[in-house]
Amino acid sequence: MSEHLIHSRKHPRNIILEPMFTEKSSNMLSNQNSYCFKVARDANKIEIRQAIESIFSVHVSEVNTMNFKGKSKRMGRYTGQRPSWKKAIVTVKAGDAIPGFEL
Repeated sequence: MSEHLIHSRKHPRNIILEPMFTEKSSNMLSNQNSYCFKVARDANKIEIRQAIESIFSVHVSEVNTMNFKGKSKRMGRYTGQRPSWKKAIVTVKAGDAIPGFEL
């Protein structure tokens, strides 16, 4: 099935939750033209690609995703769980840039 035929019912701002600014992500930006985002856990690569292209008006060449399990934390004798989350590394085509990520 073609990527253009799949349309997400989710709003792009509900898929892309927040950008991630870390030392590793800034190195990837300068070397590989890749950007890191925290995304919704139920979002797939096609939805992430479409959301980035519609929000920032860039052409995405590759999307890689990683799932992170929430860590167990203790507060005295009580244990809790941090929420699980998903990270997407989005590579845009050469010449395109997402504003706000300047080094």
